[in-house]
Amino acid sequence: MGQTGLARSQKKAHRLKAWLVFLDESGFLLAPLVRRSWAPSGQTPVIYQRGRHHKKVSAIAALCVSPERDEVRLYFRLYPGGDVDSTRVIDFLRALNHELAVNWCLIWDRLNAHRSKQTSRWLAGAQRLRTSFFPPYAPELNPVEYLWSWTKINPLANRAFFDIDDLAVEARHAARSLQHKQSLLRSFVQHSPLLLRLK
Repeated sequence: MGQTGLARSQKKAHRLKAWLVFLDESGFLLAPLVRRSWAPSGQTPVIYQRGRHHKKVSAIAALCVSPERDEVRLYFRLYPGGDVDSTRVIDFLRALNHELAVNWCLIWDRLNAHRSKQTSRWLAGAQRLRTSFFPPYAPELNPVEYLWSWTKINPLANRAFFDIDDLAVEARHAARSLQHKQSLLRSFVQHSPLLLRLK
């Protein structure tokens, strides 16, 4: 499905008075993301890291645009040391279905966990839910990508975490603080080339 198909999904969501939901997965690495920073002249900043750098906190998140297009909500879950598989995707979708409690249109990428038999069976039984896929190789269309970028570059950059649990606590704190920043959540949606108009 190209951008024309995505436009049809937006119109369908508007016609059904449905929430428009963008979903994506990512991960926060224990190894610090080093960004340019300020320091006194001649004093190079140093980040000390302990533990194994390849450990990560997997995450799944959804930006949900209300039927009236006047509200954006953020829902998320974190999985320290684990991956987001079909079972976890379904658990997250089930929770979203309960939270939204009305019709909703889901737009996501073609991750294997989104197209698995297990996920497809669950989707077939979800009566209030319609799904569409982003076109391949177009992550910039998904507003959740901008959420991941902001979270990794702003509150979590240039920080060394004691262990995977410490990283999970800080990532959860960063995501929860975003849930109350409506202007920032709206900016993620508006930054996408989808040209979705918000009120």
